[in-house]
Amino acid sequence: MSFDYEMNPQAIEQESFRQIRQLTDLSAFSREQQQVVMRIVHSLGMPELADQVRFSESACDTGMAALAAGCPILCDVEMVKQGITKRMISRPPHCYLNDPQAAEIARSRGETRSMAALELWRDRLAGSVVVIGNAPTALFRLLEMIRQGADKPALIIGMPVGFVGAAESKQALWELHRQLGLECITLLGRQGGSAVSAASCNALLRCNRGEYY
Repeated sequence: MSFDYEMNPQAIEQESFRQIRQLTDLSAFSREQQQVVMRIVHSLGMPELADQVRFSESACDTGMAALAAGCPILCDVEMVKQGITKRMISRPPHCYLNDPQAAEIARSRGETRSMAALELWRDRLAGSVVVIGNAPTALFRLLEMIRQGADKPALIIGMPVGFVGAAESKQALWELHRQLGLECITLLGRQGGSAVSAASCNALLRCNRGEYY
């Protein structure tokens, strides 16, 4: 048995984004924002999610500049870390979820390892790009840390997925970003995940390389 299907990777990508533009109203977004929104839609296969994407005023410009300068990329889980396209960055992203120190902090405090791992971010937070795609508790903890005086990232890509705390953590990010002086990109609601958050970061990296669809 044989199947008739497209095998050329460039053709597949081009056709995917042609269809996304056809199915999605992108008129409210800037050129760079459109690239992020299309990657979100592409990752989840849901054009209707474009209406749930939120950008702070300078999110794309600030994030792109930080990434171009080789800033630290801090990820909540290994799946997000592995989703960042390595050919487009000069040094590997960081994820401390499986660090023994994170496990010890989590046990001593009675909290999730995702929360505890953020203690190991402190020295790298200033000017970083934070990518949270799995753990609402990590996003809540980051906001708490910043309110308590921790250094601010250049950009927070906050897109945790799930039913417990996911929508609430992203709503908190969006409602507090101006008050806390944060640049952010988020996807409101329960949807999100490692793939879509990494894809959002990759979209900015591609824009820095002049790769637009």
